[in-house]
Amino acid sequence: MILLITPAARGQECASAIELATTQPTQVASTLQDAAGHLRAKEYSAVIIDQCLVESDPDQSEQVLQHIETAIPVYVNLAVSNSERIVRELRAALSRRRKEGLSARKAAEQLLRSELCDPLTAILLDCELALRLPNVPPAAEDKFRAIDAMARIMAECLDVDALTKVAP
Repeated sequence: MILLITPAARGQECASAIELATTQPTQVASTLQDAAGHLRAKEYSAVIIDQCLVESDPDQSEQVLQHIETAIPVYVNLAVSNSERIVRELRAALSRRRKEGLSARKAAEQLLRSELCDPLTAILLDCELALRLPNVPPAAEDKFRAIDAMARIMAECLDVDALTKVAP
C-alpha cells in the first residue's frame, strides 16, 4: 500500500495513476496530521510526500517521518510534476529499496554462515572424537551420532560444504 501526502487538488488523480501503474492500493492524506494517523493505522511500502508540506511545516514533517517504519519516503513537487513523473520516481525508489533489501539479506546470510561455521565445525569434530573414545556406552554413541547428523543438516542448510567433509 502507498500513501500520498499532498494538499493538491489533483492528489486523487495522481493516486489513481499510481494505483494503475503499481497495482498497489494508494491512499491520499491532505495534511501531515492525517498522514500521521494513516501511518499509525497501517503499514505502507512507500510514502510520497509533497515538498510543499515539508517546507511549510518541517517539524510536523519530521514527526511524520518517524512513523513511516519500513516505507520508503519519496519527495515530489506536485505543483510542477505530472503523474507520470511521480510514478517513475516511485518505481525507481521501490526498485532501489528492493535491491537494498536483497543486498542486506545476502549480507545477513553471509554473516550468519561465518558466525556459525566455527561452532558447527567444533561440534562435528567433538562428535567424531567422542565416538573414537574407548568404551563409549551405546546410548551415548547414539546421541553423538544424532548430534552429528543434526550438525550436518544445519551445515547443509547454511550451504557450508567444508563442514560436511569431516568424517562422521
